[in-house]
Amino acid sequence: QVQLVESGGGLVQPGGSLRLACTTSGWDLDNYAIGWFREASGKGRDGVSVISSDGRTTDYDDSVKGRFTVSRDNAKNTVYLQMNSLNPEDTGVYYCAAGNIPSREPVTIATMRSYGVDFWGEGTLVTVST
Repeated sequence: QVQLVESGGGLVQPGGSLRLACTTSGWDLDNYAIGWFREASGKGRDGVSVISSDGRTTDYDDSVKGRFTVSRDNAKNTVYLQMNSLNPEDTGVYYCAAGNIPSREPVTIATMRSYGVDFWGEGTLVTVST
């Protein structure tokens, strides 16, 4: 059974940091672009970041540029999202997602949405509050 598992969520004060991790059970991530999506209460699931299968290309939503960093360690079969300078608007359930973006296409949040997500994780809750 294909499964993506997120970890690292929790409660943090504004200005704080968290690092999320996404790993798999029983299959390799290294053939997939991995995206991070965020779903705030009552809102849709918005793209936050994406990283190419080889880790060389990344993309970020404007709301997190300069604060969030996505990276991957294919040897550990894990993708990370380092989140700094968190603010209450970053609160939500964070999902990682695996997708196949054709090599002729740029690796962006938009192309991941366009070509579709093959697998979703179950999410990890991030709450930024005093």
